[in-house]
Amino acid sequence: MKTILTINSGSSSVKASLFDADGSRRDFRYGHLRDPASGFEQLMRDLGGHAPDIVGHRFVHGGDITDAARVVDDAELERLNSIVHLAPLHLPGNLLGLELCRDRFSVPQIACFDTAFHTTMPELSKRLPIPAAYGLRRYGFHGLNYAHVASRLPEMLGEKAYGNVIVAHLGSGASLCLMRGLRSQDTTMGFTPAGGITMGTRSGDLDPGVMLELAQRYDPVALRDIVFHKMGLLALSDGESSEMSDLLKSKSAAAGFAVEYFCRQISGAIGSLAAKAGGIDALVFSGGIGENGATVRANICTPLKFMGLGLDQAANLANAARLESADSKPVCIVAADEEHMIHELCLKWTQ
Repeated sequence: MKTILTINSGSSSVKASLFDADGSRRDFRYGHLRDPASGFEQLMRDLGGHAPDIVGHRFVHGGDITDAARVVDDAELERLNSIVHLAPLHLPGNLLGLELCRDRFSVPQIACFDTAFHTTMPELSKRLPIPAAYGLRRYGFHGLNYAHVASRLPEMLGEKAYGNVIVAHLGSGASLCLMRGLRSQDTTMGFTPAGGITMGTRSGDLDPGVMLELAQRYDPVALRDIVFHKMGLLALSDGESSEMSDLLKSKSAAAGFAVEYFCRQISGAIGSLAAKAGGIDALVFSGGIGENGATVRANICTPLKFMGLGLDQAANLANAARLESADSKPVCIVAADEEHMIHELCLKWTQ
């Protein structure tokens, strides 16, 4: 067995886990960082000189490759730097974590890609309705957590796990995935992590005419900042907060509107994916909001009774693993754990 350090570094947070050779696990969390490098400095202190045999890194975007994971040599590092424009909010932080760990540890560095899980999507899901010559398509994201959820479903749902299952990964970034046979068939995010449903500071899908209008008003740098940092729940709440926990506590009309908008969008997205699949067999919640937001889950599921989905109120309030009422299809929670999947991919690399 190898000691594996997993790194999930973003623009303002660092999450790491140390999986020791004896089977133990230690988690390290550093949030709300002005400088992500400070999170790594604290991580190195907290590791106390404990050196891993392998370091695995979450990469939000892998580009056009289908590999779930790759060893990062100089050529791969150059390739990763060349696709930063595909996920400008995330990849700089991912690369920073990689480079800091390369400097610190003389061990293999493994890049694990969120986009890889969605390579099983059919062409109907991958294709954008634009000329193919442009070379742009839908990729899908949050794949490491979707893969983790898929690995947990057979134990939770039995044979239903292999049917049509919708997983709602709801956090500051949010998306939904339709799975069949535990494989991705469709997802709400598309070419970049800015698409799909409304998120904390990202709008999700917009009328292309809105973007054309904004492009006439703002230069590219300002527009990129607006797209990734000033839309979504933050905009819907009139600047009150991008955090669902804050909005749920607030008594303001704007906060209430933002919550209602978010839940309505997700209900609609679930209905859309279910229509594409011809019905669903189960609904799964994951991510910070999905795991802890009882009010959000209730608001999402209330209009979906016609699909055979309903919540047991006590189970929902308790954030139980199984949430469904007696007459409902399965509705459950699987805690997000990208680090577990990164660990599994690193182990496969050693075999």
